Amino acid sequence: MLAEDACGTARVLFSGIVELLAKAGQPQSPAALACDKAENAAGATITDLVGRRSDRMNRFATTIVRAMGEFRRQYPVETAELDDSVDSADGYRELHKRLVNDDLPRFTERFKTYLNQNTIRDIAGFQSQLNKQAGLIRERIDTINASLVDVDYNPGRYIRLEPIPSPHSGIRDFRAELRSCTDDAVSGEDSDQYSEAKFLQVSKIIERFRGREVMTDADRRWTRFVTDVRNWYTFAASERYREDDAEYEHYADSGGKSGGQKEKLAYTILAASLAYQFKLEWGATKPRTFRFAVIDEAFGRGSDESTRFALELFGKLGLQLLIVTPLQKIHVIEPYVSAVGFVDNPEGNNSRLQTLTIEEYQARRTAHRLAQQIVVGEPSAGSGAPSAGPSGSASVPDLVPVVGR
Repeated sequence: MLAEDACGTARVLFSGIVELLAKAGQPQSPAALACDKAENAAGATITDLVGRRSDRMNRFATTIVRAMGEFRRQYPVETAELDDSVDSADGYRELHKRLVNDDLPRFTERFKTYLNQNTIRDIAGFQSQLNKQAGLIRERIDTINASLVDVDYNPGRYIRLEPIPSPHSGIRDFRAELRSCTDDAVSGEDSDQYSEAKFLQVSKIIERFRGREVMTDADRRWTRFVTDVRNWYTFAASERYREDDAEYEHYADSGGKSGGQKEKLAYTILAASLAYQFKLEWGATKPRTFRFAVIDEAFGRGSDESTRFALELFGKLGLQLLIVTPLQKIHVIEPYVSAVGFVDNPEGNNSRLQTLTIEEYQARRTAHRLAQQIVVGEPSAGSGAPSAGPSGSASVPDLVPVVGR
């Protein structure tokens, strides 16, 4: 029967059956009993083989699924329509086919060239520009400090401004990330690990500059903050002896200082800020730039000492001042101005302004005082000069001097 043509398909399996029987130690006998034993032995052998191959296939499938998951983690966009299962193998094969057909490996060297010569170079240039701006701040502070040496903050002592690197963690991290993007960029490193690491570092910064999904506003605020080099520094003031440059006191803030000390320190910082912001030259007696500044209600509550200190600082900046101040400060401001304007409103409906040069004001005040020594009582109306109080300074009610440098 087995020799018939209809059994031709089965005959190709006979050799395999013979091998199984031989491994099982069964006699190759046509007897019915021998056939039963051979069938049982072959079945057991086949079952064992199927089990071992199934275990191997499962372990291999687990390895494949793990590799799929890692690949999808690294390339989420390209694998958005795939999942981590053996059933998706055809999709991964199709992706591999596209990569091979597009000949992407051929562009590896070009990518590394663009990364090192373009992207890294641009990041290095960006970092250099930020460092340049930070350097300009330090140079400007040095320029201001050179002039502050000539101003007595206290007798025999002067103030030096000190830029201190900001302790803000965001700025520290940003500057460290910039440096890491360009570290070893000129060392000739040509490994794939180097290129990929640098690409990831640059990509991280650029993604925050562009604004990550659902974090656009926060990233925009972060970008403005960390790229403004003015935020890279905090400032302190060091009071030093002029004779040996030894430090007398260090001011990180104005806490614990008296009112006069706070005023003087504030005026120093204000003058330094004006010089930096508007690039003013210190000590310019006839500046070629327009430096007009109006100070309203100036020095009303400050001490006379701090007021004089502020006016000397503003004088070194060459500022053209218009100072609106109460009468009680006119005696302090007088040596620093060239003209005086007295404003009053005796009837309560119209204000009057009388302008005088400082010399005219001083002459009229002297004449008024001499007249008071001769004439006993109140001065006659229309005398054209303000009355004087017991201290000898102008004291007409509601009279506000507007004085100008």
